[in-house]
Amino acid sequence: MVLKASIAPPTAIKLRQRSRLLEVTFSDGRTYSYSFELLRTHSPSAEVQGHGPGQDVLQIAKENVQILRIEPIGHYAVRLVFDDGHNTGLYSWDFLRELGDTQTQKWARYLERLDGIGYVRKPAVTPKIS
Repeated sequence: MVLKASIAPPTAIKLRQRSRLLEVTFSDGRTYSYSFELLRTHSPSAEVQGHGPGQDVLQIAKENVQILRIEPIGHYAVRLVFDDGHNTGLYSWDFLRELGDTQTQKWARYLERLDGIGYVRKPAVTPKIS
């Protein structure tokens, strides 16, 4: 099966390591900022999404995950390589656009699911510079 995007490739992709954000700008001018944690916990991989509806696997302890590199996949996607070893998700332009449009709702649902299992997120503490 060949995965192709119906959306044109982004005009810019910026990896912001310090703020743990991936910024993607599409040709229509829309720019989305995705946290590394959101991208990791909502990866399009089968490991995260499962192989069918309702089979997704809740990802925990991804608060401080880093993206080590971005690998282009043809003209339709990128592979994000995370420092926890995850690298099987192919983030198509369509997927990134849909995630950008729905990230507020998806993030809220993710936090609800974590709360439902009693997991407390432990975001990194930014060191104070004197």
